[in-house]
Amino acid sequence: MPRTITDQYLDRYQRIAADDGGTSLLPVTGAQRRFVLVRSLDPSGRPDLVPMFFAFPADTVDPVRLRRAANRLAALHPVLRARPDVVRGTPVLRLAEPDVPVEQVVRAPGEDAAGALRRVLGAWEAQGSPLRLYLVQEGSATGDEVLAVVLDHTACDGQSLARIVEELTAAYRDETESTGRGSTGPESTGREFAGPEPGEVAAELAAYREAVHLQLDAERRAGSAGALAYWGDRLRAVHERAPQLRPPTAVPGALPTGAAELRLPAPASGVAFPALLDACRAAARVLYGSGQVMPIGYPWGGRPPGAPPVLGCFLNTVVFPAATVDVPHAPDETATQWWDDLDRADTPFDAVVHAARLAGSPWSGRLDGLLTVDDARRRPALRLGGVDGREVHIGGRQVRAPFAVSVTHGPELHLRMVWDRAVLDDDAARDGFAAFRDAVRAPAPEPVTTPGPVTAAVPASAPVG
Repeated sequence: MPRTITDQYLDRYQRIAADDGGTSLLPVTGAQRRFVLVRSLDPSGRPDLVPMFFAFPADTVDPVRLRRAANRLAALHPVLRARPDVVRGTPVLRLAEPDVPVEQVVRAPGEDAAGALRRVLGAWEAQGSPLRLYLVQEGSATGDEVLAVVLDHTACDGQSLARIVEELTAAYRDETESTGRGSTGPESTGREFAGPEPGEVAAELAAYREAVHLQLDAERRAGSAGALAYWGDRLRAVHERAPQLRPPTAVPGALPTGAAELRLPAPASGVAFPALLDACRAAARVLYGSGQVMPIGYPWGGRPPGAPPVLGCFLNTVVFPAATVDVPHAPDETATQWWDDLDRADTPFDAVVHAARLAGSPWSGRLDGLLTVDDARRRPALRLGGVDGREVHIGGRQVRAPFAVSVTHGPELHLRMVWDRAVLDDDAARDGFAAFRDAVRAPAPEPVTTPGPVTAAVPASAPVG
């Protein structure tokens, strides 16, 4: 069998790890490799972040106690204390001591909590803990405080987030009240804490290494000549359209992204994923015109069979070639293509891009759109100090594609779209969202609400770069 991109990566990693002594470096999955390399190629070094925002009544959260709890998680889970790095052109994770910051953000004059959190996330330093927490008070005297639990995407996927919330709840509950507000000395820094037993730490590290190597084995098998030929043929005609668009005139003071959302009655069985892909195709046709074949990415995957259920990033970005043609597709055509794609969904993204280019596509690897799906019905509440945090969304953050659509299944079906205002005009983007909405919405009953465009965010559980 020809050597795959995964084989080549493992060879380079093993040489680097041997030079390092093999103790402080961890290999990365194909998904992590993509995120690290995308960040390294970004002119500003911008990482892909996964934030969760929770509103609590004022003065609920004890920052010292919270930091001790977060450091306990980072001490136990390797991926929460490992820094993404590129060594001799090879992405790795470098283990470090747990040091999770809890920053109490001071709002600038005229700034609300959402604006303050957008500001600090925009200033995220590449070097530092992959898990960081930010706490900001709302403006009014009786207002809430908002806690942001933010992760570098290399450290998590949707499956990890629920466990992080559950374990942070438990760790905070178990912390003693003796390190409350106003503490001074070493305890107030959060660096000295009752961490997990050394045996627990060693076992979790061994489990993480095992899971990553099982994932890389799966990716190596998925990089077969047959899989690459399939993706080459599937994506031969793909060419991202968005970079050719002329950026609109910037509006002074406007957020970098626009947004729109809609809540609909939730179908009992949810919305079939192929129908969402067709809805993305409908939006792309409005945004970019007919006669295009554009790459739409969506996250897919999980831990490989037999792998320990560790925290980490094990999803892959699968590419759907959205052909914006005037002739309607047969009802089952997208579903058939999608099932065929899922048979090769473990093929790493960088290998898929390489296969497409070998087949003659000029595609650079940039995506014209993103689709994420989240099931909020299984999401636990973050409970601190006996109070359940209310999850909120903060929009206006940058997105890694011209547009991103999210679908959240809960008591209602929540559709959201965000777009990059440097690429898409607001009016055109709203028309694209309307096309997506109309393709998803059942003919009856009517929506519960039909609000105009509002600020919204891509769900925290599945944003991709």
